[in-house]
Amino acid sequence: MLSGKRSVVEVVQYFIKSIESRSSLNAFLEVFEEDALAQAKQQDEQLQAGKTLGKLFGVVVGIKDVLCYKGKTTTAGSTMLANFKSIYNATAVQKLLDEDAIIIGRLNCDEFAMGSTGENSAFGPAKNAADESRVSGGSSGGSAVAVQAGLCHVSLGSDTGGSVRMPASYCGVIGIKPTYGRVSRHGLIAYASSFDQIGVMANHIDDAALVTEIIAGQDDFDSTLADVEELNLSNLKEDYSPKKIAVFKEVIESEVIDMEIKAQFLQSLDKLKAAGHIIKEVSFPYLNQIVATYYILTTAEASSNLARYDGIHYGYRSPNAKNLDETYVKSRSEAFGKEVQKRIMLGTFVLSSENYDAYYTKAQKVRRLIDETTQKIFEEHDFIISPTTVGVAFPIGYKITNPLELYLSDIFTVQANLAGGIPAISLPIFIHPKNNLPCGLQLIANKFQEANLIAFSKYLFNQYQ
Repeated sequence: MLSGKRSVVEVVQYFIKSIESRSSLNAFLEVFEEDALAQAKQQDEQLQAGKTLGKLFGVVVGIKDVLCYKGKTTTAGSTMLANFKSIYNATAVQKLLDEDAIIIGRLNCDEFAMGSTGENSAFGPAKNAADESRVSGGSSGGSAVAVQAGLCHVSLGSDTGGSVRMPASYCGVIGIKPTYGRVSRHGLIAYASSFDQIGVMANHIDDAALVTEIIAGQDDFDSTLADVEELNLSNLKEDYSPKKIAVFKEVIESEVIDMEIKAQFLQSLDKLKAAGHIIKEVSFPYLNQIVATYYILTTAEASSNLARYDGIHYGYRSPNAKNLDETYVKSRSEAFGKEVQKRIMLGTFVLSSENYDAYYTKAQKVRRLIDETTQKIFEEHDFIISPTTVGVAFPIGYKITNPLELYLSDIFTVQANLAGGIPAISLPIFIHPKNNLPCGLQLIANKFQEANLIAFSKYLFNQYQ
């Protein structure tokens, strides 16, 4: 664009046409065509006038439908918020706009970010661009598909237990979840407040790094932000230096991983060893408890966070209600999908007085043990490595009948969210030989080590190209 070969308006028009031509993917719930073209025209004028340009000048971004954008509908993929228009910008969105990013639309997602497949949206599933009969992954499925199909340059998603990394793995793109407290959650519709983090998806690591750098930093509207120095990710070089990398014995021995993906993963470990990196097999005894712990805690927080959507204070109000009790019951029953209802009920159950100590308190103790054990691993290692997902994207509807099997698909991603919200990235490394579908390699670093994570990821990514 800066070369003058293509105007910003032309770039935006290209993406609008691309979105229209791939509408069957259901990645976008709304395209901000008029606003995006107006922004593009203004930027072309700025360029012609020789004005200072932002770091994201001309970059077209899609945002997950859980991030508030002033004057635009934000539904969290739910009928409950079908008519809600935001009155302010999420801090991450505002930071993108401040650097001249063009927000082209809002992206489909599992309802209230609850799901691992992208199928739980009230507006239909986001479909995998590599095979439209397959899931996109969740909950940020639309965000992954939009990048995968070339419908925007980069996208924002949110990651509660892998909701950026899992769809990135299934769609063959890069997905990074920063440390909890690195990026403001102001304007992010909450699922589980002590887990949620905004993340970035892109086809190139430099793009993901730059956007992560821009959305990170202090914000008076989010008291959970950490007081750490500013990120500098945009000028990082590949880190070739030898690393100490931990791989869990339980991951290598796991029977849930697709055998073809496991074989490629083991080959990648051999390749790293041959390049001089130290790969050490360590035991992580809580792997079998990690998914149960995650769902107990996140559903408990969801039960609390979603209590406000009652037909009185916020959201949809049932026209069929005849009294106050019916207003509560019918509004929530009609507007919340089955998965959201299931998680609210589970969260209410574990928070009840007779079950609180048996489930919620015990899960908090396990969460602390997971954090402490992970920190001990990082005392001797630079990274933890694993496949991002246990296999490739499965057919739409395939695992809906078995929720336990579905929940176990999170087994490798939830650790990063439970262990103090440490940073993690999914890199599109593996390709299944039987169906040619992608699967990601996950790299996890210690708290606030995004720079080290990105630098080594650049090296890894280039090694496999």
